[in-house]
Amino acid sequence: MSTVDEPERRRTTGTADRGDVVALIGSAAAAVAVAWLVFTRLAPFGGTIGFLIIAWVVFLGLYGFLTSFTENALTVRDRLARALVYSIAFVALVGLIVIVGYPLVRGIAALRHANFFTEDMANAGPLDPLTQGGILHAVVGTLEQIAIALIIVVPLGLVCAVFLNETRGAFSRLVRTIVDAMTALPSIVAGLFVYAALILGLGLERSGLAAGCAISVMMLPIVIRASDVVLRLVPGSLREASFALGAGQLRTVWHVVLPTARSGLTTAILLGTARGIGETSPVLITAGFTAYLNTNPLSGSQVSLPLETFSLVTSPEEAMKSRGFGAAAVLMLLVLILFVLARVLGGRPAGDLSRGQRERRRRASLADRERFIARINERNGGTDQ
Repeated sequence: MSTVDEPERRRTTGTADRGDVVALIGSAAAAVAVAWLVFTRLAPFGGTIGFLIIAWVVFLGLYGFLTSFTENALTVRDRLARALVYSIAFVALVGLIVIVGYPLVRGIAALRHANFFTEDMANAGPLDPLTQGGILHAVVGTLEQIAIALIIVVPLGLVCAVFLNETRGAFSRLVRTIVDAMTALPSIVAGLFVYAALILGLGLERSGLAAGCAISVMMLPIVIRASDVVLRLVPGSLREASFALGAGQLRTVWHVVLPTARSGLTTAILLGTARGIGETSPVLITAGFTAYLNTNPLSGSQVSLPLETFSLVTSPEEAMKSRGFGAAAVLMLLVLILFVLARVLGGRPAGDLSRGQRERRRRASLADRERFIARINERNGGTDQ
């Protein structure tokens, strides 16, 4: 007689049960009631933030008190720590939603018009409706300036990080100290440095190129420090294996260390880009301000999205403020697009090849096979073996 085995039940590793859920909900309801009683009857308090803080403190106390009736002291501390962590995560999530959602809500009136993305502010004044003017000049300026900064920062930052990670000595310690000091450099100082060196010293005019150089000064230490940390995480056994196979230090770095740390280096570049794309004062000093579209980064004033946002939201007119919040929303969208592109292009782990790379690897293997067969046939007088 055969019996049908019952399907295996998934085991639950969590410690919460029905009683814990009831205690959680009851503590939350009681905390809200106590906070309401304190704010409306017992003390002259006011404000939403104060109400939430008092309710949260009362909730933790009540939750720990109720849990202590059925659990030991270790479990009570564990439940309180879990509630604290979840509360902090919830506050961070709410803060992120507010930061992202507020510009979208305030700028939706401008974002719904197509001209906002296809026109500049050359023919739009403070009293003109939202059907005139846009931020095309700021988007183009931001893209060109950050592209120039990346062209400067990526090779310099990665090479410097490799130098700090692969060499030892007094000079490398000096470079590391300078890089650490530059991470706290005020952005206005970077703008003044580029203004004095390129514009006053070399006679260059204010342009997107000068703004890109100023942004690169802010991005460079971030990329170097983050890349240095990532390169330190590469296992030393990989380097030793490469050296044991006869590879030199340069070949080991190029073919072993950098591919292994590719995803981390992409994140480092992204962190530097996020720092540079939001700079305002260096752009104002080195590129000036304009309401016209200028696609030439080598000549003429340019404006960036952060600078355009600052200029628009400080206007007393509601239409200009809507354009400013819309520009802030476009800036966040641009950062999101850059983040997605960075993860797609550099997010694969080491050894994980794309479809095109696998196809090229297959064709190379077939070519090597044919070459080896031809060489064997030549040695054996043209007979296959």
